[in-house]
Amino acid sequence: MSELAIHGGPAAAESLTVPEWPRLNDASREYVEAALESGRWCRNTGGEFCDRLEAEFADYHDAEHAVAVSNGTVAIELALEACGVEPGDEVVVPSYSFIASASAIPAVGAVPRFVDTDVETYNIDLDHLEEVVTEDTVGVVGVHFAGYPMDMDRLTDIVAEHDLFLVEDAAHAQGTEWRGEKVGTFGDVGTFSFQESKSLPAGEGGIVVTDDDVLAERARILHNIGREQGTTGYRHYRMASNRRLSEVSAALALGQLEKLDEENARRERNEEVLLAELESIPGIHTKPRDDRITARGYCLENFRYDADAFDGLSRDRFIEALVAEGVPVSDGYEMPLYRQPAFFRNEIGRLLADDVDVPDYRNRHLPGVEELCRTNVSYGHQVLLAEEAGIRSIADAIRKVRAHTDALLE
Repeated sequence: MSELAIHGGPAAAESLTVPEWPRLNDASREYVEAALESGRWCRNTGGEFCDRLEAEFADYHDAEHAVAVSNGTVAIELALEACGVEPGDEVVVPSYSFIASASAIPAVGAVPRFVDTDVETYNIDLDHLEEVVTEDTVGVVGVHFAGYPMDMDRLTDIVAEHDLFLVEDAAHAQGTEWRGEKVGTFGDVGTFSFQESKSLPAGEGGIVVTDDDVLAERARILHNIGREQGTTGYRHYRMASNRRLSEVSAALALGQLEKLDEENARRERNEEVLLAELESIPGIHTKPRDDRITARGYCLENFRYDADAFDGLSRDRFIEALVAEGVPVSDGYEMPLYRQPAFFRNEIGRLLADDVDVPDYRNRHLPGVEELCRTNVSYGHQVLLAEEAGIRSIADAIRKVRAHTDALLE
């Protein structure tokens, strides 16, 4: 086998051409131009695209309601407020996710209670979830991490047993299905992001979905500075912020929605090819197959790296060598959320009431998430849009690195 690329040899994944992302399609261009030409760039001035996006996104999820908002972070905040979270309430949240999944909780005055992560699925450890629920717990923010869905059979049973609300953070999971039903529709509210890196991008933006008429009405008022949807007067019924999505962003997202299923189907086919290759490589651990997952959405994807199977080669050195071979991978989230300085007492305490007992997150230790932070390797969803030969070359590059660990350890 030829010399490693990091030492001057040819790249094993030279055939891997990753498409640029985001990708503009004709529908997005057409809708954005129409929104611009209309002169109605704010939905409250009579534009059509926020209304169309909400209707089509709700229909895509077989949901009763959708409310378009300015980004995925405020979508979670809005969902929590609509669910009636009060200052000092406790909300369970995963320890491995983008910070918004957890920061939305203190943003509305509540206390995050971090639950461990299942290293096999990267999702909530449901055994630990049952342990951490207390009498102060009112709900769960669950994340379909990397588009791989949580076990909705068991999770919905747990939240029902403890009389908790469930917010599904589906920012990574546009198009994911569990038993033929789109995720984001199992809980009380589902939240999505249209940030540029997502598989349904609009630069920025987000949306919440729900089948509950009361929660939908609350969300509409709370996202519109406390006033009723469609009104431009100065009667405000709730203390709330402006979380509206612009007409231009809605037009862009609407066009992107039209190509989502086609792109997801290609990603899923290519992932099947890649998984078949990776599963034969010792030390590379992929996520389990589950027949209850009937369709996959993607934002990124992951596998776990076992250094022992690579003669003790560190994960960071492995990534460095693999990138040199032409495979765009990274270590993903480098620390559990509870280790983020934003959750230390001096910072998070500013958002909570004086009488709230702020947990000592700095000294929290959860074994599953801490293992993932040591072993995770991530790649973006756009990798799975490459040609099949390029997809197969990813495994070739890993095999090449594994065959040359001695040179990397010198």
